[in-house]
Amino acid sequence: MLGCTQAMAANEHSELLQAVQTGHLGRTEALLDKGADPDQPLADGSSLLSWAVDAQNSRMAALLLAHGADVDPQQTGAEGFTPLSVACQRGNSAIVLQLLNLRADANRATASGVTPLALCAANSTPEVVTRLIADGADVNAADINGQTPLMWAAAHGRTDNALLLIQQGAGINRVTASGFSPLFFALQSRNPGTPEALLHKGADITQVTADGTSVVQMAMYQKQFRFAAHLIDQGVDLNAYDRNGHQLLHIAVLENQPDLVRQLLAQGADPDALTGESQVVWRYEVNFTSAPYITHPESPLLLAAAQGSAEMMELLAAAGADTGFRTAEGNNVLLAAAQSNPGALRVALDLQPDANIRNHRGQTALHRLLDLGTDSGTSHEDIVAMFRLLREHGADPQLADNNGQSPATLVASNDFRAKTEFVDIFRP
Repeated sequence: MLGCTQAMAANEHSELLQAVQTGHLGRTEALLDKGADPDQPLADGSSLLSWAVDAQNSRMAALLLAHGADVDPQQTGAEGFTPLSVACQRGNSAIVLQLLNLRADANRATASGVTPLALCAANSTPEVVTRLIADGADVNAADINGQTPLMWAAAHGRTDNALLLIQQGAGINRVTASGFSPLFFALQSRNPGTPEALLHKGADITQVTADGTSVVQMAMYQKQFRFAAHLIDQGVDLNAYDRNGHQLLHIAVLENQPDLVRQLLAQGADPDALTGESQVVWRYEVNFTSAPYITHPESPLLLAAAQGSAEMMELLAAAGADTGFRTAEGNNVLLAAAQSNPGALRVALDLQPDANIRNHRGQTALHRLLDLGTDSGTSHEDIVAMFRLLREHGADPQLADNNGQSPATLVASNDFRAKTEFVDIFRP
């Protein structure tokens, strides 16, 4: 008889689970009226109520609660998400308030220490955040990584909730174990209004993360260029290197931001500052070893040439950049521009008119141009225009590199995409 009773209960629970998961209100109610347990845990340890909340089925959640479902079940699954935590993660204010009205614990955190307030600050409304605080939620409660509700709001670009939390005493300059303050999280949100609001409320722009990243560097990484420009105007360290070995001027060039380049030069950035050593460690899958990313010093002018920005090249040259600088491989501004576009190549030829200058591999600008693969962003038309520019400046297609290959022999032996035009333009 006991075995029969257990089998019936198991079947009843299976039917209830199916009814809840399919959103069948009538079937769910009938099973609950027959005595099915609304708190019977699921296989993963979570509850039926959490399932209904996760599905954003407020009517199903109300039905389960009306039949005695525990608003704060002891079993929550490995991650420790209560129905309230799930509701806050989904952000539906009506469901969150429904649970709070039934006295759901506003401070019960997940297994990793994330509170309902943190999740609601990221995903719900100021009304809900206000209610959680009124119900005793700690505005400065940190999870195992040190992330507070304000940081969660900032990371999701919820300026409204961030300002509310600050008003309620949230620490605007608290940091995580890795040194991230709310301002760093706000910059990652890509919502330009959030970091600006935090700055207005007293966020510290001098804070630096554990790996040495500054606020202005983070702004550049996240392409928050207007905010970065504001910080530069306030005064930042123009000579500081980031983990990639770049100063702000290098980043501005690599991000193709001529206005920032102009601003940095006006503030005194060194137009000849070379890139430094990278702190980035690469993982090589071939032999599963790790090693530093090897970089060679480059000047802002060469970076601009490689980027193909004639405007930035002219800005840097006008600011006194060394137009004769050569890298450890022997590349100069012309050899860098040879793999970009006609505009940059034209400026490079104005700065360094010797079209036959070679790098340490014996390559000329023509060799470098012919090195462009079919996946290069340089169009067929641009390549042809660059051939013409180099021809006008006396480029010699017969000059051999260290391997004995001349541009002429390379074109003859390979199916180059502008082969016909090359032969035409460089016909003796």
